[in-house]
Amino acid sequence: MTKKIAVVTGAGSGIGRSAALALSRAGYAVVCAGRRKDELDKTLAIACDKGLAGESVPVPTDVSDPAQIAALTTTEAARPPRSDKRPGVISPSA
Repeated sequence: MTKKIAVVTGAGSGIGRSAALALSRAGYAVVCAGRRKDELDKTLAIACDKGLAGESVPVPTDVSDPAQIAALTTTEAARPPRSDKRPGVISPSA
């Protein structure tokens, strides 16, 4: 089964928070991006309280900064799993 990953910007409040929670509920691993880590942590706390935070992670990001966007897209949590990466198996990086 392929892991579904969603990156949600603005996940610390409002519509972004609602989207992150809805995607978690739908089974996605959610990369919660936003400027304020404390608010991202609140989103994950809400998800935990509802039993939804499974594989969600907060990634403080200012989307007006191209370097931070580039860093967000290379965050391990935002990358689909590789078929050659299994627990207990060491394989070369692509």
